[in-house]
Amino acid sequence: MNKKVTEFKRDPFEIERKEWKSRQQKERWKQMLTIASPIFLLILWEFLSRTGLLDIRFFPPPTAIVETFVDMVTSGVLFEHVGISLYRIFLGFLLGVVPGIIIGLLMGLYSPVRHFVSPIIMALMPIPTLALLPIIIILFGIGDLSKVVTIAGSVFFPVVINTVAGVINIESIYLDVAKNYQAGKVNFFLKIALPGALPVMLEGIQMGQAIALLTIVAAEMMGATSGIGFLIWTSYKAFLLKEMYVGLILISFFGYLFSLILRGMQKKMVPWR
Repeated sequence: MNKKVTEFKRDPFEIERKEWKSRQQKERWKQMLTIASPIFLLILWEFLSRTGLLDIRFFPPPTAIVETFVDMVTSGVLFEHVGISLYRIFLGFLLGVVPGIIIGLLMGLYSPVRHFVSPIIMALMPIPTLALLPIIIILFGIGDLSKVVTIAGSVFFPVVINTVAGVINIESIYLDVAKNYQAGKVNFFLKIALPGALPVMLEGIQMGQAIALLTIVAAEMMGATSGIGFLIWTSYKAFLLKEMYVGLILISFFGYLFSLILRGMQKKMVPWR
């Protein structure tokens, strides 16, 4: 009888340890799959190119692209293009995110602001920012400023819309508590509205960073003399496809890297999600 009682007492801990080990194994398996999928794609690409099943004029093997990447890094050409593109992306991203968050919070908190600004946003949002690029170039020139403004315009809309949605969906109990304790506007803004909207707002920022990368490539193709988009476009026109693929892979890499950084920030800032 005592033996059965002892076994029964130990069972919950053993079950918990087994569940923890099972979760760890599942996480490791998922991580392996995440790493395996791009490696498999590269191996398949290499095999098809080397065996002639893919035309190497249009699909050079990944090893040849890596050699071209090393040559471009060694010569210093790549750093110039990457540096100017990252500068434009970060500056445009900030200029789109910060006003988007402020306006979104104001729209979510104050109904008159929402009714006044919503028609403008709803009218401008369907227009692709790249369609406005000729006007932006006329207003801001063909330098960095026009690229920054183009990115900011693309990032602004998903951020402001998600921020408004986040504020509106804050549970009313938090708003009532703030009113009962007579919270000031600044405290209400920073301690209720901002944290409450943060989960949905971060999703908008995540979407904005992807749009920023898409926009910078297209903007640099249409009116620039440097940058990753310029590298891709000029390499394509000169039929230097290895250089073109280097630019495409860099954009993919930065998109994945920025996504990981934002996801990490999201886990730190909203751990309950």
